[in-house]
Amino acid sequence: MIRLAVGLPIDDNKHEWIVDASAARVFGDTMTAEFKDGDTPVQDASTRASNVGSRARGRASWLGTKVVATIGPGSSSPQVLEPLLLSGVHVVRINFSHGTLEDHKVVVDRVRAIAASHQLTVAIMGDLCGPKIRLGPVEHDGVEIEAGSTLRIVTDEVEGNASRVSTNQPDVLKDIQVGHRVLIDDGMIRFVVTESNEDGLVCECQVGGTIRSRKGVNLPDSDLQIDALTEKDIVDLKWAITNDLDYLAISFVRTAADVQQLRKLIEAEAVEVHIVSKIETPQAVRDIDNIIEASDAILVARGDLGVEMDIVHVPRVQKEICARCRRYGTPVIIATQMLQTMVTEAIPTRAEVSDVANAIVDGADAVMLSAETAVGEHPVAAVEIMNRIAAEADRYGDHLSRAVVANEFCRGVTAAVAHSIQSVAEHVDAVAVAIWTEKGVLARLLSRHRIDQPILALTPSDAVRRRLALYYGVTSATVHKPQETRECLQKADDVLAREGWAKIGDPIVMGFGPASMEWGDTGSITIHRLGARRP
Repeated sequence: MIRLAVGLPIDDNKHEWIVDASAARVFGDTMTAEFKDGDTPVQDASTRASNVGSRARGRASWLGTKVVATIGPGSSSPQVLEPLLLSGVHVVRINFSHGTLEDHKVVVDRVRAIAASHQLTVAIMGDLCGPKIRLGPVEHDGVEIEAGSTLRIVTDEVEGNASRVSTNQPDVLKDIQVGHRVLIDDGMIRFVVTESNEDGLVCECQVGGTIRSRKGVNLPDSDLQIDALTEKDIVDLKWAITNDLDYLAISFVRTAADVQQLRKLIEAEAVEVHIVSKIETPQAVRDIDNIIEASDAILVARGDLGVEMDIVHVPRVQKEICARCRRYGTPVIIATQMLQTMVTEAIPTRAEVSDVANAIVDGADAVMLSAETAVGEHPVAAVEIMNRIAAEADRYGDHLSRAVVANEFCRGVTAAVAHSIQSVAEHVDAVAVAIWTEKGVLARLLSRHRIDQPILALTPSDAVRRRLALYYGVTSATVHKPQETRECLQKADDVLAREGWAKIGDPIVMGFGPASMEWGDTGSITIHRLGARRP
């Protein structure tokens, strides 16, 4: 049970109050540190990079929705990567489906060097390939398949032609039944299985086209008995751990068991890499609650999802997943073709701008660029306009004001402290909120409330600071443990004033998670005015 006791001012001249929350059990955050580099915390200058225009109080003046950018041949050079990060990238995505580990190592080193040089906080997410099913080799430059014709998909390794083809994963053929759909090349060519035998499948073409070597195969109706992690994924996982990546995205998730399999491998290495589960199959949508609970973040991969299920259902699924992630306090990324036109054009379409804005209104913590920054001709411009769309969408208050139930899915002391901070900040008309967190739990649970103030998260861990780059509305700084609450307030004041989020006399709310400051199982909230006199 949580007890909240609001006291009288400590000192009328200091304008400070204390709210104390106690409980019988410790959950979530702890905090142990003192400031590095004298009295100057390592700042999150990416806030300044991505915010455009006024520093006046209001949603447009601080960092709300985050931007994830995929790095590829079009953006990996120092000449492009540096302005790309400075334009407001908060999470860099490395796609293990393309390039070599040596290529990725160069990117990781460059990202970290640029971030250190400009005091940017940038997380790095590695995207595991998963068991992608592809066609085997096809003769010539491809063969034409007409609607109504028959195609055999065989278990043997053969060179494909207009009558038969092979696949890189023949074992999955036994899981495909008569009546199931077989989709090739992102669903552009469509078949229905009419016969299944030991040699493979007989399929009738419904929508024809040209099939080519190594084109992707989707099986939306089939319950495939296949591991979510391949041998290549295990190699990439170990590389990601060695190179201190912050997030790992797992592909081909169907149930929470797939996520737990990856979790066990990470825990066996005694490291803390957060897991992003990619939702790209109907099976994952059906098990979404369990997957959210098993994951650290969710990525709605609308491209594969739109192939695996009827494309008209994707907008509804996106909205439902965003709503459930917010209720669980789990960050959610919306991805695929958000500004696809900018792969070749300097500006996006109006429909694409609306798509990004609506994803933010749906409750996305972050929006992601894929080909736009990986191979596109205008990667920096794509990030800049993505941030401009986000800043404008964040002005729209309806999606921010929809309250979440305090303990519906997020229970425990930390969730209660986060809910209390939101309430106190609203009632005292605070201009900013600062929190101390060791693991980032309090920052994550406060982010879900979409409060009307910027959130400054102070943490002793550089790794936690980078992971916080994904959370909506959260900016971070690395600190060491202060000796007392007043020192915490002073350090928070320094950063808030420097960022332009508050001025002398403005009301500030500061929160501590359970066990912060080594106060046992206590969470606390302090209300004070920036720059108030202290002994």
